[in-house]
Amino acid sequence: MKNKKLIKDVKQRFKSHFNTEPLLVYSPGRINLIGEHTDYNEGFVFPAAINKGIALAIQKSDASTSKVIALNMEEAHEFGLDALKPLSDGGWRNYILGVIAEVQKLGKNPGNFNSVFTGNIPGGAGMSSSAALENSFVYGLNELFDLGLTKEEMILVSQKAEHNFVGVNCGIMDQYASMFGITDSALLLDCRTVESKAYTIDFKDYELMLINTNVKHDLSESAYNDRRAVCENISKLLNVDALRDATKEDLDGLKSEISDADYQKALYVIQENNRVQCFAESIEENDVDTLGDLLFQSHNGLSKQYQVSCAELDFLVERAKESPDVAGARMMGGGFGGCTINLVLKTAFKTFKKEVSEQYKNEFGTTCSVYKVKLSQGTHVIKS
Repeated sequence: MKNKKLIKDVKQRFKSHFNTEPLLVYSPGRINLIGEHTDYNEGFVFPAAINKGIALAIQKSDASTSKVIALNMEEAHEFGLDALKPLSDGGWRNYILGVIAEVQKLGKNPGNFNSVFTGNIPGGAGMSSSAALENSFVYGLNELFDLGLTKEEMILVSQKAEHNFVGVNCGIMDQYASMFGITDSALLLDCRTVESKAYTIDFKDYELMLINTNVKHDLSESAYNDRRAVCENISKLLNVDALRDATKEDLDGLKSEISDADYQKALYVIQENNRVQCFAESIEENDVDTLGDLLFQSHNGLSKQYQVSCAELDFLVERAKESPDVAGARMMGGGFGGCTINLVLKTAFKTFKKEVSEQYKNEFGTTCSVYKVKLSQGTHVIKS
């Protein structure tokens, strides 16, 4: 099992470098079955933790500084715990510094530590390696230094680290799914109350396939902030707290005051929230056909209305539509690259993988990567 190798690698490196036994923490990445760009509109999402993640070895240190080794990149960072600030071009370092700074803001004072981490979440694939990294450190520090933080408090630390040290104004979904994941289950999460209901996932004859476009177009961050601003502006015009409170009828009343592009973006959010609820009902009814249709509808909305897709994502979803072996597919994540999530017949998994990989190569001259994922447990300590 690949995760066992991750854990073994960080433990060995930690022991050889720091000559002591570490605490071991595993924090998973996540997928989102449906409900994209609804989280910052206080709506509904349907994420699940997956069997790819970050393994962290961590232990207290008597030194006057803390040290973190990023095994994948063979990079290290040594720092004091006073007056922490984001580093320009800090990359992975800022996620960790941000977590420590946010913990300190809560009046908790972890001491110095040594740590080694590594991961197997594909970068840029929209599986939230950043949330897994943040969660692994806040969880590890909480255990090591008896900080007394609840899981709810820990995910807010992770989210604020991303806001204040990385500059991404993300919703709570990624951190929540990574922290609270349940094996073989997805979580219907209400992003307003930050409460969820677990659904055991069994797609019968179908299984999930992720196809990574291996592209990330530069638009993503500015477009994300733009979409968020549009949603907040329309909420103000409608005099509601968030688009989660709006109906299509409410929005139609504003049609003459806003551009058609903004109307479509807000309409997408309203419709996507409804799709998430329908998806939950269809899981209870074991209705794979409806689940697949909802995925296709979600992609159409993301591509045509919210306009966060790209040629590569659209191409993969079109190929999925043409295949009798795929019940549904959509882009997953913020957009402009990353992965599609596909519901594929188990018996046709290899065939579809081969076909779509060849078609993608012919179309774009580059390769896509195909992953099979299992739904797994959230952030936890590994008993060694």
